[in-house]
Amino acid sequence: MARTKKGRKLDGWIILDKPQAITSTQALNKVKRALDAQKAGHAGTLDPLATGILPLAFGNATKTVPYVMDATKIYHFTIRFGEARNTDDAEGEVIETSDYRPTNEQILAALPRFQGLIMQVPPVFSALKVAGERAYDMARDGRPPELPPRPAQIDRFELIGRPDADHAAFEVQSGKGVYMRSLARDLARACGTVGHIAVLRRLRVGPFTEAMAVPLDIFLKEEHTPATLAEFLRPLSTALDDIPALALNAAEFLALSQGQALSLVDLMGKIPEAANPDEGLVRILAAGRTAALARLSDGWLKPERMF
Repeated sequence: MARTKKGRKLDGWIILDKPQAITSTQALNKVKRALDAQKAGHAGTLDPLATGILPLAFGNATKTVPYVMDATKIYHFTIRFGEARNTDDAEGEVIETSDYRPTNEQILAALPRFQGLIMQVPPVFSALKVAGERAYDMARDGRPPELPPRPAQIDRFELIGRPDADHAAFEVQSGKGVYMRSLARDLARACGTVGHIAVLRRLRVGPFTEAMAVPLDIFLKEEHTPATLAEFLRPLSTALDDIPALALNAAEFLALSQGQALSLVDLMGKIPEAANPDEGLVRILAAGRTAALARLSDGWLKPERMF
């Protein structure tokens, strides 16, 4: 006899404003308990030091997590020049110091080399696996791994403030898997000094913005019931709002839902202009609702995920 899952079945997204000094998993578990939810996950880990947008998926929304994690993200961070730390942020131990402080002109001159598709070495204190072990576990055991550089897409990297000689503030727009700690570390080196992230906040993840965010404190208040907190749930389709939409009729959607590919020739006039014909993703609308994701490939519309 199958065991009954504990909690309520909820489908949708909570856009959490994660505070400092808590991991993403800890924040997720607190909200999950407050909602008495069965199934949940988060899209894109934030370090304990970091604050800001942490999208939490519930129920069927967990199926859309990979697409949110692939989405564009926007961050603000502040570099503290003069100290390199083993974690590349303010939580680590100082491993190197420098008395040199770069000028604004030197910072601006260095920024272009960190834009576009670059190669980036992740922090040793990261969740990447090396021979089956987490890199941060190896680093804590005194065995910091040699991590190879990885491609990182940086769309925008701007100096937005210089409160004093020791600090500089930046805004970054990036793709999936970019480490802000590495970006800060490497920029400081490029400017002839060392540095680490002192403050980090994520402002946007795909379609999710600060205006949508709910503070964690809301979910910790005893007077709020799971039912009232569920009012903060956003529809599953919210995560896909920035993916071009393609409306299908009942017969076309039935064929797609049965695993059949549809000819793009037969769909001429329906395909959104913003869709990339070369492996581009589209959001399928059926009877006015988001019902699936499909991919344009080799002249065909191929089903990828049904909801």
